[in-house]
Amino acid sequence: MFSVLDTLKMGAGIAAGLVLYHLYAVAIGYPSAAREARAGYILLAEKAAAEARAAEMERQRNAASLATEENRKRRLAAEVAEQAARDTLENEIQSYERQLSEKNRACAVTAADRQWLLRQ
Repeated sequence: MFSVLDTLKMGAGIAAGLVLYHLYAVAIGYPSAAREARAGYILLAEKAAAEARAAEMERQRNAASLATEENRKRRLAAEVAEQAARDTLENEIQSYERQLSEKNRACAVTAADRQWLLRQ
């Protein structure tokens, strides 16, 4: 059937084929290794995207916290300014009434007038 020479030629052919396949696989890359690398890349990309989403949510939460704190400070300052304006108006009214009483004149400002002035 086969002679020793034919067996050596087939063995050499098989060995050459294996060497060529190995060279191809090393040069191009093993398909299984490429799949594993892509799978790892997908996991890394998903991890990076999740971290980016978490960082963005943290940034938005911090921005909302700062905005809330700034709003609270402005509201407090506005209340203080409003109270100061009310106190100033009350002092002016009392000063005017005192000046009128010193000159023995009656104040034509009624309680309703006073409330109207305080609302303005």
